[in-house]
Amino acid sequence: MHKGKGMKFVGDSRVSAERKSQIPKDYSEYPGRTEAFWPNFLLKEWLAGSVFLVGFLSLTLAHPSPLEGVADPTNAAYIPLPDWYFLFLYELLKYEFASGPYVIMGILVLPGLAFGALLLAPFLDNGPGRRPHQRPIANIMMILGLVATIWLTYTSAAHVDWETRAEQNKPVPPNAVEIDTEHEGYAVYEANCMSCHGGELEGGGAAPPLVGIEYSAEEVADIAQNGINTMPPDQFTGSDEELEQLVDFIMSVNEQEE
Repeated sequence: MHKGKGMKFVGDSRVSAERKSQIPKDYSEYPGRTEAFWPNFLLKEWLAGSVFLVGFLSLTLAHPSPLEGVADPTNAAYIPLPDWYFLFLYELLKYEFASGPYVIMGILVLPGLAFGALLLAPFLDNGPGRRPHQRPIANIMMILGLVATIWLTYTSAAHVDWETRAEQNKPVPPNAVEIDTEHEGYAVYEANCMSCHGGELEGGGAAPPLVGIEYSAEEVADIAQNGINTMPPDQFTGSDEELEQLVDFIMSVNEQEE
């Protein structure tokens, strides 16, 4: 070619003639080993997540979480507990190697190592296979984490009577009922019960609230004399007439709830 006319073509071996990076893989070459992310894999994950979510919501409707009373900083007898999904960490702090002078191990080091290992599991075991025996490192780490969490949660929850705890700590809204201090049974209640059950029958410490109870008058009288659960017997020291006045006062307060 003459100067200034036409053009020259230069070939570069670093540039591929076929841009294969834009061509999706033919997954038929790997039967049973891999699949397209969209829509196959994503649809399966979405379906699995939906089934779990519906099951979890159904469980919360069938067995709602018990609500407790308003926090009282003056109640030194109350033992706070974390929610169920943190009980395994709470139980971990009871062991010698994770409490006392080693509490940093229990609250930072051990949980950090455990969760960090689970986050690194896919990178430590990145083989192409998806069967459990082809991913030994990731599966062993996941099983160990799952077993430890379930065992620690069970061990912690086994020492708590959840139904009694929920009954003793029922939330009682302030000023939910009007206390008739002119009632003849109020003075009896003040002398025998107020120190434990509170000025508005809201309960406190180990004593449950006396508002919203489902006992009959006869059962209330029997409990006042013979006790129930953590309440010892013979707490009431008045006469039969005063016992009748006390029961009538407690029942009159609960009638306001109905």
